[in-house]
Amino acid sequence: MKRLYTHFGDRAFAGTLLLLALGVAVLAVLMAFELYQGGSLALSRFGLWGFALGSQWDPVIQKSFGAWPYILGTVLVSLSALLLSFFPALATAIFAAEYAPRWLAQIINFLLDLMAAVPSVVYGLWGIFVLAPWIRDQVQLPLYLWAAEKAPWLLPLLGNPTGYGLMTAILILASMIIPFTAALARDAIALVPREHREAAYALGATRWEVMRMAILPLARGGIIAGAFLALARAIGETMAVTMVIGNSHKLPYTLFGGAATMPSVIANEFTEAVEDLHLSALIAVGFLLFWVSMAVNFIAAYLLRRQERLVKGVM
Repeated sequence: MKRLYTHFGDRAFAGTLLLLALGVAVLAVLMAFELYQGGSLALSRFGLWGFALGSQWDPVIQKSFGAWPYILGTVLVSLSALLLSFFPALATAIFAAEYAPRWLAQIINFLLDLMAAVPSVVYGLWGIFVLAPWIRDQVQLPLYLWAAEKAPWLLPLLGNPTGYGLMTAILILASMIIPFTAALARDAIALVPREHREAAYALGATRWEVMRMAILPLARGGIIAGAFLALARAIGETMAVTMVIGNSHKLPYTLFGGAATMPSVIANEFTEAVEDLHLSALIAVGFLLFWVSMAVNFIAAYLLRRQERLVKGVM
């Protein structure tokens, strides 16, 4: 009787987990359907590719909507932030996992978790009151004065020295995703079997050689997957980017100029959209953002599964 109850309990627990997992999948499908339905007016008016590749966004006079400036702004800001943050995050993960004393590793891990939990609006306020004025006074103004005297043809590329623009948004995003990349890379390094390290040491390898030839190749999939998840975090970031990027409808052509991302244009205009076509265009931007985020997460999941198979093969 006890065995039958346990068997029934296992089946009930497994069935509950299956229903919850299917519920998440159904929720994702419903979300995609609702976004498509909400954006169908704009998508039918301009076509999917016409809307995605259109460069004009004028909700007042011409009633024309094209999401390309925001798609390009999202890609530029997210990829630049990832490139800028990846190597500092990887160095932090290697030091915390392999080189730091136990007490120092615990402090670093605590700080990484703390930075990951800070709300994005706090990063945005830091960007407004600290980072943007610093970039304006220490980077943009000296460059602007030098270009005005020596190379006036550079002035259009430097833009107005306000401190707000693509570069400030990239630095803010890089600061925000370092904890995610570092924490996932640290976990991937920790998953490498101890026997693999000991075998490399037994062959006479130095500590750096063990890291370079034995640990990093096995942890590579997890590290890259962590970077992709951080990229997904950067793509969907809204508040901090909206507060410092300048929110321009034009195509971003310089690091110091204003730009906008898909989340920032939705956040800025959603409450002001009173016409059906304008509201539908904003929801269509959300529809495109949904599929971009899904693609990044699928790639990250594939790399994580590949890393797990590689580690199991070694063990």
